Amino acid sequence: MRIAIVDDEPNIRTTLRIAIEAMGHDVVEARSGAEASFLIAKQLTDVALVDLRLGDESGLDLLAVLLVQSPRLAVVLITAHAGIDTAVEAMKRGAFDYLPKPFTPAQVRGVLERVTRERGLLGKIAALEDQVRVSIPEVELNSTDPSMSKVLDLARRVAMTDATVLIRGENGCGKGVLARAIHSWSQRATAPFVTVSCPSLSADLLESDLFGHVRGAFTSAIRDADGKVEAAQGGTLFLDEIGDLPSPLQPKLLRFLQEKAYERVGDNKTRSANVRLIAATNRDLEQSVKDGHFREDLLYRLNVIELALPPLRQRTDRLILAEHLLGFFAHQTSRSLAGFTNEAKAAMDRHSWPGNLRELRNTIERAVILGEGSQVGLADLPDRIAQTAFLRDASIEVGRAVTLDVLEAEHIRRILSSSANLESAAKTLGIDPSTLYRKRKQFGL
Repeated sequence: MRIAIVDDEPNIRTTLRIAIEAMGHDVVEARSGAEASFLIAKQLTDVALVDLRLGDESGLDLLAVLLVQSPRLAVVLITAHAGIDTAVEAMKRGAFDYLPKPFTPAQVRGVLERVTRERGLLGKIAALEDQVRVSIPEVELNSTDPSMSKVLDLARRVAMTDATVLIRGENGCGKGVLARAIHSWSQRATAPFVTVSCPSLSADLLESDLFGHVRGAFTSAIRDADGKVEAAQGGTLFLDEIGDLPSPLQPKLLRFLQEKAYERVGDNKTRSANVRLIAATNRDLEQSVKDGHFREDLLYRLNVIELALPPLRQRTDRLILAEHLLGFFAHQTSRSLAGFTNEAKAAMDRHSWPGNLRELRNTIERAVILGEGSQVGLADLPDRIAQTAFLRDASIEVGRAVTLDVLEAEHIRRILSSSANLESAAKTLGIDPSTLYRKRKQFGL
């Protein structure tokens, strides 16, 4: 690493230089804050060892200057007055660590090794993020659909505030993706984004997962444990499917929203947290309030800003999204594809997409993997989608260039529409009612 020693005492600088160069690092020296700032601006520096007292200058003040200049710089303060207050203040201002005088080469080595380990972890995280970007298609957060554009515009404006956001929408329409985007657009972007899935656990386990617990709070609590609230400190807490939050937890979440205060399970100590809360639901919460399953005051607290995501069937940019996904999966599988055939486009445009964006993604990935032509055609799409290219088309008749499945599906649809009930339709078709039920499910009728 390249390490800057910032100290106004020549003997300290010389001693540190000898020790650090013996560890295999490059060293530069500075006698003042101005000189340190110049050296660090001139060339990328990994670590700065800064004396707390630089003549008339304060090392703490220089710390702030250096971190603005080089945010990834690890600043280690050197001090002969290493009290708890000094250490706390240094960490608050962004110091990586501090060394109390007199210190040994082993202590210096230990601090530098911690910096190296942290840099290694950051590198691994960056590599993992690259892998995720390769394996998961980039989400399109720009849209030509007017209703979606309106939602995204409001989301960007709200992101810069700490207002609580409630995202509504059907399953698979991107509520979690939008929540993460709001976090990434906010001033909390460098802090954690933590997700809590409300339907995943019982009320007791969910409370522990959310707020943490102390040792002995319940049978398996063999040690103290932080909750997701604490893990999200300074960042964003995303409560997915908030409509399924158990009733016993609702007043505790309401209090947390009002006061940013909570207690771990089994503990009387009140803690506070600086987190921004985003919630999402596919339920009609107003109806849940009427049914007595959801607190009205909690709904008001959650619904400060509401973002309603339109289902895919209502969006006018379905085919644009399909093209985007096609490009991603074609690149991932090293295939050269020239888009979709007109028949495939017609089928996708008519399909109702009950699984929304999740269904679209899986459909395009399947088509790219299984398709053999230069374009994705009707035969490359799942039957439930391919059939929509012809269903409800009065011109379908025996002898047309359509598959047997398409003919069968259209025939069943027409018989169903002209029959009084399923039993009479099954009798006309010459099949059992149970077989007709399976056929309806197969063809999406």
